[in-house]
Amino acid sequence: MVEICAVVPVYNHERAVAGTTASLRGLGLTVLPVHDGSGPDCAAELRRLAAEDPAIRLVRLPVNRGKGAAVKAGLLTAAQAGFTHALQIDADGQHDAADVPRFVATALIEPRALICGRPVFDATIPRHRLYLRYLTHAMVWLNTLSLDIPDSMCGLRVYPLAVVLPVIEAEPPGDRMDFDVEVLVRLHWNGVAMRWLPTRVGYPLDGISHFRLLRDNWLITLMHTRLFFGMLRRAPLLLARRVRAAFNAQPGVTT
Repeated sequence: MVEICAVVPVYNHERAVAGTTASLRGLGLTVLPVHDGSGPDCAAELRRLAAEDPAIRLVRLPVNRGKGAAVKAGLLTAAQAGFTHALQIDADGQHDAADVPRFVATALIEPRALICGRPVFDATIPRHRLYLRYLTHAMVWLNTLSLDIPDSMCGLRVYPLAVVLPVIEAEPPGDRMDFDVEVLVRLHWNGVAMRWLPTRVGYPLDGISHFRLLRDNWLITLMHTRLFFGMLRRAPLLLARRVRAAFNAQPGVTT
């Protein structure tokens, strides 16, 4: 039986988190906001939301550890609470909650697949962010020796916990903005099925970005370096997988 909750990493999003959780609760999902060492205003807002609705279960990290650490804590808590799947969604309103039912429906049909968002950006996306995304995409294509991952940075996903948690435990992805990219590459290496759904993504004018240019770009550079050497070790296996896929795609070939 598939049981899906929502994991929402939260760091000083006191103005947006109520709207995000309300949208998810309106869809009938239990919500696990992860209080990632937020300041007093956001902490108070999270306590208020949890006190008013028992289906909002607050997860607390005592100090700020980063988006990746918050998501990992949320996924582990979800599994311990008996959920089989966790929807990851940002707290700041970038993702359109109206798209969530399609993600949930797809997870119900393919419960062992990772359901990933493929963003459709509106005019609010800063151009430099769009260009930098493609630099990361190119590195991901290199590190998987494939074009199987069209977008590695969208934070709207449904994780099958029984599939994802062992991979995270064996080779933990980064704790900050590098998490979303690294976990996808490692799951791809492990042969986890992925399904891609278009989803609308906007950048609210009053949104808060916690991306730190120097720190996070340095962490992402280190991540790509680790993944590159990991790819070299796995290259024969990855190439063999590509050959099998191409062979099985030929007309009349069955396995």
